[in-house]
Amino acid sequence: MNQDRIVTTGWSLAVLVLFLAAWEWGPALLGIPDFVLPNFTAVCAEAVRIWGVEKLLWHAGITAAEVVIGFVLGSLLGALIGYALGISPRIEAVLSPYLLALQIAPKVAFAPLFVMWLGYTMYPKILVAVLIVFFPVLINVLSAMRTMDHDMINLARSFSATRLQVFRMIEYPTTLPALFSGLRIASTLAVIGVVVGELVGGNMGLGFLLVFFEGQGNTAGVFVVIGALTVIGIFAYYAVVLAERRVLHYLPSAERRVA
Repeated sequence: MNQDRIVTTGWSLAVLVLFLAAWEWGPALLGIPDFVLPNFTAVCAEAVRIWGVEKLLWHAGITAAEVVIGFVLGSLLGALIGYALGISPRIEAVLSPYLLALQIAPKVAFAPLFVMWLGYTMYPKILVAVLIVFFPVLINVLSAMRTMDHDMINLARSFSATRLQVFRMIEYPTTLPALFSGLRIASTLAVIGVVVGELVGGNMGLGFLLVFFEGQGNTAGVFVVIGALTVIGIFAYYAVVLAERRVLHYLPSAERRVA
């Protein structure tokens, strides 16, 4: 198994090397000007400049904080409402039309409204992230609650289990895999939500830098910001993966099933 992992890692690194080589020498060979597609060396040099002159780390920290706060709040809200709808069909019948309307409405369209309400602060970006994160978590939890084995619930009730005990011992543990699947999706969507908010009305963060460099025609700077956003998204995603492994350690992993 370790040998297979080493081989897989080797192939992944080989793909990365080929990609970087194509990026470095491909534009010149194809006659693409630097202002359209700068090579990898130019992007790295611009990253060093931005790090010192444009305070790249500070802007990245602002965006990362907004992503974390929006992800946590949106996930909590989605999970709570998902469980509430799953437990009570009456609550689901009452709230479903409004939740559906909110889901259909494009969430990015709320960004200008939030900026007008709350100004050029962190709060509009966090609210956009909350809206975008909310629905994947809600849908995954609600779907898991709907497809649950009701024979287990009936068995627990036959032993005089209370409603809280049924939720704590059966419904909640059963829906955890679906919850974490939603959290994986939501972790990447949180980055999108924050960037959209910063693009619409931001004076700090990586979205602000993106607009700033676009106005200057600085293509290399735009690539640097995209790279920084990608790193934040990767960290957010793998933070959820690590949490999932710790919480759901009792489930067989894909490697164990193959073995």
